[in-house]
Amino acid sequence: MSLTFTLDPAVDRSLRDEILDLWTDVSNAGGSVGFVPPVTREAVRPELVKHLVAMVEGRTRLLVGRDGDGRVAATAFLTFNTHRLMTHWVWLYTVMVHPRHQGKGYGRDLLAAAADAARGFGGIEAIRLTCRGGLGLERFYGSCGYKEVGRIPDAIRVAPGDDRDDVIMLLPLG
Repeated sequence: MSLTFTLDPAVDRSLRDEILDLWTDVSNAGGSVGFVPPVTREAVRPELVKHLVAMVEGRTRLLVGRDGDGRVAATAFLTFNTHRLMTHWVWLYTVMVHPRHQGKGYGRDLLAAAADAARGFGGIEAIRLTCRGGLGLERFYGSCGYKEVGRIPDAIRVAPGDDRDDVIMLLPLG
């Protein structure tokens, strides 16, 4: 079974709550999406609101993957550059697959759907993302076609004495 992806779904209270639950569950499972466990929905909510505001302003697009039961199983946010010299590539933020679906290939499906979405925007030549080092994410993204193009050592402080590299990855869409 695979996911059904929707770009720019109508965001109502139900979808907001499902994304909030997904983000909280991914964070608490150790996912690298801006938080470290334990985290509550209330801690995550302001970050989700920032993404939703950017969507309303037309700076960000939401990609949602639903499982066979219709539940939100994966999300990613594609964000346009506002700098006039960088409008030919987009950022991919908050790439998440629910922990109950890990190992099913949904992460690869999500990244492929994000690349397809970006190609459909017109004029977009690449996707750029960053990931937290030390978790093997670089290898995963690399296996999906992304190339490591930069690394800032110890830029992410997960906890005192636990600093991780900020790894910059790029997927050319050509």
